[in-house]
This record gives sequence, structure tokens and C-alpha cells, in this order.
Amino acid sequence: EISCSLVGSEMCIRDRFQTPPVIVGYGSVVGQKEGDGPLGYCFDRVETDAHFGQETWEQAESTMQRQTLQLALSKCNLQESDIACICAGDLMNQCIGSTYGLRSMEIPFLGIYGACSTMAEGILTASLLADAGVGEYTAALTSSHFSTAERQFRFPLSYGGTRPPTAQWTCTASGAVILEQPDGKACGGVGVTGACVGKIVDLGVTDANNMGAAMAPAAADTIVRYLEATGTQPSAYDVILTGDLGKVGSELVCDLAAKQGMDILPVHKDCGVLMFDNEKQDTHAGGSGCGCSASILCGYFLPLLQRGAIRRMLYAATGALMSPTASQQGESIPGISHLVELSALEQKEETL
Repeated sequence: EISCSLVGSEMCIRDRFQTPPVIVGYGSVVGQKEGDGPLGYCFDRVETDAHFGQETWEQAESTMQRQTLQLALSKCNLQESDIACICAGDLMNQCIGSTYGLRSMEIPFLGIYGACSTMAEGILTASLLADAGVGEYTAALTSSHFSTAERQFRFPLSYGGTRPPTAQWTCTASGAVILEQPDGKACGGVGVTGACVGKIVDLGVTDANNMGAAMAPAAADTIVRYLEATGTQPSAYDVILTGDLGKVGSELVCDLAAKQGMDILPVHKDCGVLMFDNEKQDTHAGGSGCGCSASILCGYFLPLLQRGAIRRMLYAATGALMSPTASQQGESIPGISHLVELSALEQKEETL
């Protein structure tokens, strides 16, 4: 039985998993620009062809998702048929990157949408499903593609529009995680030891070229609520990782958290800042997109947890819940941030 600690209007789950769901496989695929960045060495695959051998950008993103899931499965010697349910989504209308990418796999599918917070939402949902006993293995998967995002949210690439300094670069990237149902026999690895469902936070930002400012309040809200609900301080974690706030949003989330009595600056990292070398790659405020934090989590941070280089982290992916239609109608941009706590599990000694 899943036990949740409800505090006010929040939903936090921590230390309520009798045995945490265990991440047994993960994979990451990125495009060439991401592969040329500071973390390019850590991804499983860097694809030099932005079309991934397909005719359209949308088909390319679906192919990238499928490749990423297959990589994650191969790492833990599993087949598609072993997955009881997959939680997947992307930025495109009706999440077609996921639906078309996975339609041939015949895996029970839950399509989810949290904008760029989708990976944290997927891991959270898949963990709850695993803990509820829906099957031995569940999965979370997401992606973004620079060209599909530009076509849907901004201008056609041939338009050549000028980007303001606050704008971020949508990453061509994907990440996948395979979770094993807890059975009380944890033998090391990475466990999902807590989670917090985000709330929609909207402070009235209307500039679609300043996503960091739109999402930072939601990230601060979720992080602070989780720390308060669990009675922990930022120093209890090796890393508090936000999704893709970029340079502008990263500064803002630390300021907002500090005003609520939580100094996260010493342990805060942001995937939007980590993905690119802004001086050499000219990405303005940094990276964004569902695949930004998903690929960095799976390519860089999960291996650190796996080998014990870090022991405990919070992953708070962030999303801007907007659409082109809402923006054209003058609507503001609501933000959301879902959080999962990830921990290196202790190796249990076998008893004779």
C-alpha cells in the first residue's frame, strides 16, 4: 500500500516506500550540438544526423525516443515485453514523439505531459506504479528536439529570428529510466526514495523567450515544500538539480528559496546551464526542453549515484505549461516542477 504524507495542500512521499523502487537501467541520446557541450562525453549516443535517418523532424524525435528506450533496456538485459507500463511524453501536440515512437513496441502506455518537467513526472508516476505492484518493471521516457520545438512554439527555422539574451536553446536529447518493483531484497543501486508532486505556479510572466523566469517560482515552491515536509535542509543532499531554468532562472530559484529560509545555492545545479558552453556555443541563457534534464540525469548524475560518487540528490525538473494558442491570446505562462529524491542504496550482505 502506498502511504503518502499530506501536509496542507501538498503531496510528498518520502521514506514511505518500505523498499524504494530501484533504477536498474537508464539511457541517453543527444544531438551533435549537445554532444559538443561540456557533458558530451557522458551520453550513451551522440547522433550527428539531426534527422536520425528520417524524413521529418517529428519522425526524428520519435526515432530518438525509441533508440533511447532500447539502450536503457539493453543495459539491464530486458526486453520490451518485460515492461509492465511506460510513462512517456514530449513537447509536441498530443505527445506524438512518444506515441509514434512507441506504437510498434506494444508496451502498456501512459502518455504524460509536464512540459520540461516530464521526466520527473514520469519517474514519479512509474515509481508509484512499481510500488503498487503493477508489474516487475516500469519505465519513464521523454525527449525534445530543437527543430520540432522551434516549429511548434516559435518561428520556422528559415525565418532567422533574433533571440534575446534570456532565450534558451531547446535540446535535441532524450532520456529513459527502467525501474524494478521493490521486493525487500535491495542490493545496491539507485533508489527512488521520495517524491513531491508539483503545483501550478503562475506569477504573470508572459515572455515566451524568458522561460527561466516563468518556471523558477514553481521550482522554488516544490523544493521548499519538500524540504519542509521532510524536515531536511539543503545540506542533506549532495545535489539539488533543477531541470532547465538556464542562467536567468537558476539565479532566481536560489533567491526565491533563500527568501523562504532555504539556502540551496551551495548544492544547486541546473541542467540548462550544464548542457552547453555558452561562450563557445552561443546558447544565450542555456538549454531547455524535456530531453535536457532527462539526458543529463541519465548520462551524468545516475552514474554518479550508481558508483557512490554522490549519495543523495533531489531532481526537480521544471516545465512551462504554455501553448502557442494561449501565448497568442495574451495568456501568462504557468510553471510547474515535479521532484524525486534519488539515493544510492546500500549493498546488503547475504546471510548464510
